[in-house]
Order: sequence, then C-alpha cells, then structure tokens
Amino acid sequence: MEGGGLRLNPHLHRLDDDYLYHIGYSRSDVEPLFRGVKFVVMGGSSGRMEKFAKLAGEKLGEKVENKTKTDRFVVYRIGAVIAISHGMGVPSITICLHEVIKALHYAGSGDAIVIRIGTSGGLKVDAGTVVVSNKAINAFLREEHEVVVRGEVQRRPAKLDQDLARDILECQDDKSFCTMLGGTLCTDDFYEGQCRMDGAFCKFDLEEKQAYLQKLCDAGVVNIEMESTAIASLCYEAGVKCAIVCVTLVERLKGDQVKLPPETYTQFQNRPQNLVIKFIESQLNTCT
Repeated sequence: MEGGGLRLNPHLHRLDDDYLYHIGYSRSDVEPLFRGVKFVVMGGSSGRMEKFAKLAGEKLGEKVENKTKTDRFVVYRIGAVIAISHGMGVPSITICLHEVIKALHYAGSGDAIVIRIGTSGGLKVDAGTVVVSNKAINAFLREEHEVVVRGEVQRRPAKLDQDLARDILECQDDKSFCTMLGGTLCTDDFYEGQCRMDGAFCKFDLEEKQAYLQKLCDAGVVNIEMESTAIASLCYEAGVKCAIVCVTLVERLKGDQVKLPPETYTQFQNRPQNLVIKFIESQLNTCT
C-alpha cells in the first residue's frame, strides 16, 4: 500500500479504523500526533527516552509534550521529533515499529528518519565508544532479519542507509572519546546469545567464547545488542531511512559483566543522545 512514500500492508485500506493497541492511539488520533514529524528517536527504556525528550527540548528550543497513553511504550513530541521507548529485544521493538511505521504512513510523514539510540557491548573498542552502525547482522553473520510467518521462516534484508550513518558521524564534535562507524551484531538474548559466561546457563568454555568473539571481529562487528536487524529490516521494507547509534558499556573480549559507577553510566548513555540531537539540529537548520 502506497502512501506517505511508504511500502506497506495492502490490506490496511480495508480497515474502518486502525487501533494501534500498544501505543494506545486510533488512526484518527495518531494522524495529528505524527503529522509534520521529521525524526523518530527510539530507545529501550522509558527513563532514557524521557531524558532524551527533555534534552532535545532544551537544545532545540521546543516544548516537550508527553503523549504517552499506555504503560508499554512512552511517547513524547518535541517539535518535529517523536521520542518513543521500544522495550528490550527484537520482539518488543518489532511491535513498536509496526505501529510507528503505520502512524507515519497515516500522518503523511513517510519521509521521517528513524534513529535508535542505546547501549551495547563492544569488541576491541574501549567502553564509552559511540558506534554508528554501518551494517546490522544476525547470529549467522548475515545482514538479515528472520521472521516466522505461517510456520515458515522468511529471511528479509536488514539494510542501513550508509549516507545517513556518515552524516550522523560527521556531526560529532566531541573528540574526548571515540565515535566510529562499525558493524553491529543483533542477538536473541543478553546471555548465551551474546556468548556470555555469567548467565544461569553456559555450555562453552573461555577458549570457545574468545574464538567466537574474534570471529565477530573478523566479520567487522564492533558492538553487540538486541534490536539492530529488526529496525534495519522493517524500515528497509517500508522505505524508511533509519540509523542506529549506541554506546559500548564493556569490552567483551575482556569480560562479560557491566559494572560502571552510576555517574559513568549516565555519562556514557548521554553520548548517543547528544550526537543524535546535534544531527537533528543540523538537519533542521538546513531546512530553514
């Protein structure tokens, strides 16, 4: 179905209305909320997105409007920006994205850019490094997102916009830490899927762990998280430009546990937020 520049479900036009259950809006309600939106910034936790919304409001000089209607995902409108939490992992972000993409479509905002900000584990990079993903790969080292539909596995391309990634990187003016392009591995869980040895279960040894992590490095992976192939795939399928900007919290070749002082964690978590706001500022200034 074409509309707002997006490639969507051809059956949507048969609906008298469309209730976006998880964000709590009907089609008629969501149209004004998403009308004129140029950027959708997504992050895992509600607290992170509240903080991002307040920071974006300060930096962009815009009013922050809390548009949250459910306890599943928080939603804020800040001028031309929507900030929304997506929960943890592929299933949660997939649900959120289905509804966000439809909202963009209904509002005629199909040219909006979607950006995920978050945290990750690093490979051969210091904790605190900001990674702008130039590819998202699954556990089989393929740029694909697997979806089971009617009992059949569908493998869909997980492609990121390379120009967008470079444009975001070029907005970084803070040289006190490393900001880089790199590959991102998406896993199904935090522990075994990321080859951690500190979960409730572990059926491999340290040598096997290090060999796997080195294999990832050889494939161009510099960070690991749990949402990248989903956002890359769904946005690519719809024709929406998207990017992923995450900070690393631990160097995984040196350990598994994330143990940072609260002030350091806050400082690290702010780095992707600040960079994305700088990018949004640069884009809005270009349009005026």
